[in-house]
Amino acid sequence: MTGVYLLHFSSKYKHAAHYIGWAKKIDKRIQHHQHGTGARLCAVVIAAGIEIIKARVWEGKDKTFERRLKNYKSASDLCPICNP
Repeated sequence: MTGVYLLHFSSKYKHAAHYIGWAKKIDKRIQHHQHGTGARLCAVVIAAGIEIIKARVWEGKDKTFERRLKNYKSASDLCPICNP
């Protein structure tokens, strides 16, 4: 499944509470993040003992959509865990 995903950190790491990414195989990419072998931020978060949770997926979206979400600068507004 290709698309954009939002990861929620169980507690903040410095200023970061979320990670937004794009992948052709979302579940496989998230597994990499959860094992500390994905993005550098996620690796540092895992090393700090913080859990990474898949919060939301936008199927079929592209890197342009990912960039738009990252530029939005308020991932917590998009997170169903932060905003039930």
